[in-house]
Amino acid sequence: MMDVRPEALIDKPCAPIDSLNGPICMNIHHLELFYYVARHGGVSAAARRIPYGIQQPAISAQIIRLEDSLGTTLFHRRPFQLTKAGEDLYRFIEPFFGGLDGVAKQLRGGSEVTIRIGAPETVLREYLPRLLKAMRKRAPELNITLVGAGPAQIEASILAQEIDLGISPLLGKRAEGVKQKELTRVPLGLVVPKDHSITSAEKLWKQDRITDPLIAGRTDGPIYRFFQSELQKRKVEWFPTMELTSQELIARYVAEGFGIGLMLLEPGAAAPPGTKLLPLNGFPTIPYGLLWTGTLSPLQRAFCEEAQALATAFPPK
Repeated sequence: MMDVRPEALIDKPCAPIDSLNGPICMNIHHLELFYYVARHGGVSAAARRIPYGIQQPAISAQIIRLEDSLGTTLFHRRPFQLTKAGEDLYRFIEPFFGGLDGVAKQLRGGSEVTIRIGAPETVLREYLPRLLKAMRKRAPELNITLVGAGPAQIEASILAQEIDLGISPLLGKRAEGVKQKELTRVPLGLVVPKDHSITSAEKLWKQDRITDPLIAGRTDGPIYRFFQSELQKRKVEWFPTMELTSQELIARYVAEGFGIGLMLLEPGAAAPPGTKLLPLNGFPTIPYGLLWTGTLSPLQRAFCEEAQALATAFPPK
């Protein structure tokens, strides 16, 4: 049976693999990497979640060294599945590595100083600086991790415990376990080149056939589906010729003359350079707010309070 006593978990030269006597020593860093691989279901998933920079090939190589030192396979690669030995090892090391954050918090006197936030790039640029300045006044030692992402990625990151809080449109149904709090409501708008002759969205709807190309975000996303449902009510057909992954890209391609862009007019955002905004009069506004799982910590509750206060400073347009 594998010897995983604490004295065996130190980083020291190991006995030859064919030695059957005495404890098996294991490199503590290799064990940490295996912990992330086992917890997140694979090497590539672990590489995205390890809180320091390490590439997938380096993780794989060090896991192989761990398996060589133990003389056993810890998991099957394709599809990923822990072996019996891998399950035994993960069960032993999980309380240690999984409890490190709690120990660190205890050693700091119980004060939480890190918060991880996911939000669209526009929100990170226009909204978060003021919010985080307010948070720093309440928690001067605050450490912050910001992740730029769209609504689907934000919700997935919350479920994977990669971020603590998300700021996102609240269209559609939440995944099980994800909670939400509406902060404000924001409108959809069209962004057109600054020198375009069109002056209102209503003039587009009156055209027999809209000739301007539509530039939009992901067509499987809730914002695009919402837009199309409103067009159907108006008996308008207009489908994108270009699908992009961020509002920043949409604005850039509009400014370069590739078409008219569909954008969510996020809190604090102005018309991108080289463009002008056309409001979508009569379209419902879209709820925008916070996402999280579980019970909010005191630090996270403080963030939500400051977010609500700042959202009031950006009333719906």
